[in-house]
Amino acid sequence: MVEIICAGFGGQGVLTTGLIIAHSAMMLGKEVTWYPSYGSEMRGGTANCTVKISDGKIASPCTKKPDIVCALNAPAVDKFESSIKPSGYLFVNDSLVDPQRSYRSDIHVVRVPMSEIAIRLGNPKGANLVMLGAVAQHTGIFTLDELEEQVAHYFAKKGKVNPKNADCLRAGAML
Repeated sequence: MVEIICAGFGGQGVLTTGLIIAHSAMMLGKEVTWYPSYGSEMRGGTANCTVKISDGKIASPCTKKPDIVCALNAPAVDKFESSIKPSGYLFVNDSLVDPQRSYRSDIHVVRVPMSEIAIRLGNPKGANLVMLGAVAQHTGIFTLDELEEQVAHYFAKKGKVNPKNADCLRAGAML
């Protein structure tokens, strides 16, 4: 089982990131849970979600020791870094977290300048997809091709087709 937490401010695509992970795993035949948590103010407030992916049944959607944390801002790092399993992954939005910050030595930290990359690619709303590309590259949960196909499918269902989404995923995978 892989346990993932995505956390940040509302409006950054935190819940969407978790939904894409869950949807992608489900389309690959995995058992999945997605459990959102957000403040009443939504956009601009804190938000996070927990995703569990397994080959078998999942007893609870909650996690206390995630394998992976995608932290889209500094408060998310503050809140979840200590809970990551040893040898787990912390993906940090380097655009919003102090570059001088230090991290636990027993986890893998991947610094992703997601906002800068997404803006440079002309898709500022695709910053979370930059992060997802890095997750795919470093963890092997999905291949980049699988994730790209599922992201395209996810947004096509919503009528939001954007070819720059694939650019964001691929740029994140190069980190």
